[in-house]
This record gives sequence, C-alpha cells and structure tokens, in this order.
Amino acid sequence: MVDTAYRGLLISDVDSTFLTQEVIELVADYAGVRNDVEEVTLRAMRGELDFAESLRHRVAALKGLPATVIDEVREQLVPTPGAVELASEAIERGWLVALVSGGFEEIITPLAEQVGIQSVLANRFEVADGHLTGRVDGPIVDREAKAMQARFLSAAHGVPRERIIALGDGANDIDLMAEAGLAVGFHPKPALREVVDLVIDGPSLDPVREHLARLDGF
Repeated sequence: MVDTAYRGLLISDVDSTFLTQEVIELVADYAGVRNDVEEVTLRAMRGELDFAESLRHRVAALKGLPATVIDEVREQLVPTPGAVELASEAIERGWLVALVSGGFEEIITPLAEQVGIQSVLANRFEVADGHLTGRVDGPIVDREAKAMQARFLSAAHGVPRERIIALGDGANDIDLMAEAGLAVGFHPKPALREVVDLVIDGPSLDPVREHLARLDGF
C-alpha cells in the first residue's frame, strides 16, 4: 500500500553535508591513520577512486580498534549550520527526511533519531569480540545505492520527482542528484558541481529552506 502522507522528500548525504566532518576520519584518529584516510576519502569524493574499494581500504586501516570508539566518535559529531533546522522545518511541513551515507549507521542513526529524521541508509562496521574487524558488514552504500534509496522512498510514499530535494558534496552523490527535482551541492567537488541545480559555497544550509518553502507554495 502506498503511503501518500508526505508532501515531499528531503534526502541528504551526511559526511561533509549534513555534518561538518567525515565520520570515518574521526574513527581513524583513534587508529593513528587519519592523514592516510583523509587522502583516500578526498580522492574518492573527487571521483578519482571507486568508492566501494576506497571504503574497504579505509575500513581495513581501522582493524583492531575497540568498538567503544564508536560511542566516543558519536559524541564528537557537529551538524553543518542550518542542517538540523532544515530537517526540522521539512518534517514540520510534512516532508519525509532521509539520510543516505557512505558513513556508518552506528554513528549516524542516534543523531537522526534526536532530530526526528525518519529514514537512514548507511554502512555498518563489522565487529567481532568487541573490536572492529576491518571489514564492512553487508553491502556498501555507494552512489548507486543512494539513488536506489531515493527511488524506493519516492515510490513507496508517492512523492513525485519534482518534490524531491537532494543534498550532497561529492562524486558519490552524482546518481542521487539525478533523482531529484532540486539537486543541491554543498561546497561540491568539481565532479558534482557540474550536475547540481544549486551550489552553496557558504557556511550554512539555510538557503535550502527558501526552496523548501517555495515548493510548498509558502
């Protein structure tokens, strides 16, 4: 049965979009490999590396870390200015708000629950004996998976493409942008900048709220 209760869909990447940070880099701090992980992340976001392979490489560098690190990293999250307000306003207007991330569910979901965000798709760390194994648990959330999630939510809740707003920053978000009526790049890498409708190079996501109101007709 199709749920037609939502007036629209706001779907956002997380790392360097909804959050100011890259979650995997915060975890890498604890392994002493942040510089190496940052370099691989940047190359992946520029579209220079296959995202799935780059993620496997980065997660492998975290092998042996205690799983308690996840709780510590969760306390360090800093939402991008305007992100929580944008999500809250969309929810108040009757929109479905979703996060789609190449980051990690264990860290992102509690934040989403605090804000009231209804849907999260992200990767999971594989854990054994209380430590990270250096592997991802389950299929990797890559650019195709992000787009598929947008299509699924749109179909499941009867939201037409013209009432979808998508936000992202890197090459991993290109396919997601193609599913949206309004594609927003937040400090987008060159590969993404070429395909979005709206570029935000300022410090805040507040400009998106104006477009949200316009789509709602007030």
